[in-house]
Amino acid sequence: MQLLTQDLRNKLLANGRQQLPLRGTDGEIDFVPVVKLFTPDAGVTWLLTEIDPEHPDIAFGLCDLGLGCPELGSVSFTELASVRGRLGLPVERDLHFRADKRLSAYASEAWRVGRIRV
Repeated sequence: MQLLTQDLRNKLLANGRQQLPLRGTDGEIDFVPVVKLFTPDAGVTWLLTEIDPEHPDIAFGLCDLGLGCPELGSVSFTELASVRGRLGLPVERDLHFRADKRLSAYASEAWRVGRIRV
């Protein structure tokens, strides 16, 4: 399975284009996550909201590496393609994920409980 459909990529890029002039200011947009990626055999999860239009291999979102301290940050799609869990399974897209709140709400809950819950 491909990590992103063209439609998802387009939505992430559109968010990135909106965010670009606001990045680093108080006006940054708190997007609803567009996609959830995860490792089926390693407990790692990413909720992504945007792709940097100047660096389309880089996405931004909430990253939970399963260590009890989720963080907001960037991730490379090239690196995601090489990630394997304990059983050698690749990163997958959650086909059933539908975000019901903004990224900051997912982040606040994840920091409180030590992991992303969706």
